[in-house]
Amino acid sequence: MIPGPRVRYLVLSDIHSNWQALDAVVADSAGRYDRVLCCGDLIGYGADPNAVVEWARDHCAALVRGNHDRICTPDEDLAWFNPVARYAALWTAQAITPENAAFVTAIAKGPLLVDGFGLAHGSPHNEDEYMMSAAEAGQAFEYLETRLAFFGHTHIQGGFLWNHGRVETIAPFWQGDFPGVMEVDPDCGYLVNPGSVGQPRDRDPRAAYLIYDSDTATVEYHRTEYDVATAQRRILLAGLPDILADRLADGR
Repeated sequence: MIPGPRVRYLVLSDIHSNWQALDAVVADSAGRYDRVLCCGDLIGYGADPNAVVEWARDHCAALVRGNHDRICTPDEDLAWFNPVARYAALWTAQAITPENAAFVTAIAKGPLLVDGFGLAHGSPHNEDEYMMSAAEAGQAFEYLETRLAFFGHTHIQGGFLWNHGRVETIAPFWQGDFPGVMEVDPDCGYLVNPGSVGQPRDRDPRAAYLIYDSDTATVEYHRTEYDVATAQRRILLAGLPDILADRLADGR
């Protein structure tokens, strides 16, 4: 069998209209990837939905929708959003341009098969499900159609490993040095979370992303500093809830 070409994937998730964080990730990863993939939630929470969506339109080779992206669909019910998220969703729906709203509306529902691996927002069987524990991931592995899938939604970098019937939590790379490199064993299964670009919630405020190299079968977890103060200031000037600015400082 002739091996396929080497492809390095920049995998992002949960950008949440944070242009300053996305811009820093793009600069930090420059020259180290060939294609961009996104696990959803381009918009919501932050003050720059149009800048983020326009970048995604120009650069993402594949992406799946997140729950905040669905606010652009006419039948989305915001009743299950908490009050802060609902306020931000309604603000975003007013701020986003018609062209960008049309793009977001057309984003595919996950899971999506990309070059032999999966792309999802929540779990492979429910785009709104939060996979926070090995037990929850264990159920998701039953629906996994590939050995490797990337997901987001939790805003926590890491993921889960199916190791011959035992589900393990992938080491919390955000607590160590970067990049954190993980070799992908073809005999195991992986649900891998790149973390959140624009709203980290693993107590590390740095923007999170990963690079997957199909040739070396490695996942590199990365974090990078960004201009948090400007992102906070833009949120406050937009009239969005203060908590959305405050939480950027400590990654919670």
